[in-house]
Amino acid sequence: MAQGKVWFIGAGPGDPELITVKGARLISSADLIVYAGSLVPRQVLAVARPGVPLIDSAPLSLPETHALLRDCAKAGGLAARVHTGEPALFGAVREQAALLDADGIDWDVVPGVSSAFATAAAAKVSLTVPGGPQSFIVTRLSGRTPVPETEALPKLAAHGAALAVLLSASEPERVQAELLEGGYAPDTLVVLGHKIGWPGGEVVRTSLANLAQAARAHGFTRQTVFLVLPGQDLPAEDSQSKLYAPDFSHGWRGGWSEGQDVKEED
Repeated sequence: MAQGKVWFIGAGPGDPELITVKGARLISSADLIVYAGSLVPRQVLAVARPGVPLIDSAPLSLPETHALLRDCAKAGGLAARVHTGEPALFGAVREQAALLDADGIDWDVVPGVSSAFATAAAAKVSLTVPGGPQSFIVTRLSGRTPVPETEALPKLAAHGAALAVLLSASEPERVQAELLEGGYAPDTLVVLGHKIGWPGGEVVRTSLANLAQAARAHGFTRQTVFLVLPGQDLPAEDSQSKLYAPDFSHGWRGGWSEGQDVKEED
């Protein structure tokens, strides 16, 4: 019997329609589905074949989860390990994959939509701004999982880039203080995305100076993304992409200069 395979699948931030087509296809053909039940909505698994085991990994240890995936693959099956958001961000794929490698089991990853990007979409904001920030940083406060000193929030804030703080909703005062310490202006736009993609999800716009107050007032102490967005108030004439400017040339379009006739093609 040919050995099977394990697929790690990013389910996105909660909205069942934000899973990729590939991720949904693999779930629909899987022989075993192990999913993070506290974070992945059951609707994501609605495409599973009747009778396929749907196992919530929340009460399981790493060895117990591995045993399920290993046994399915060793029997020639396809095991779907479904994670929330984007598996490469603050996920647990590395340690699971190491055990699969040790047992000689093939595995692959399907990316998912991060809650940071879903929050930007829900708030209708751009993370990068022509004439403003051209970089985007994703980070977290240190806690039970430590953060290297070189990646402390004030040091990252000093770059002045757009920034997302995940997994830190229980300490909004600390988030605010460290962002201000790093040099962001108090009036910098901050978007709070609470349970984005889930029923009752909410977006709140505020300033950095009011971040903690807004988070507490709305009860956002879990499952909240803080998007720090400098450059959002740049004048329109200074923050437009050159890609569609009439005088910008690229491989599919020639630019034109002021006073030059514009030629139309059929």
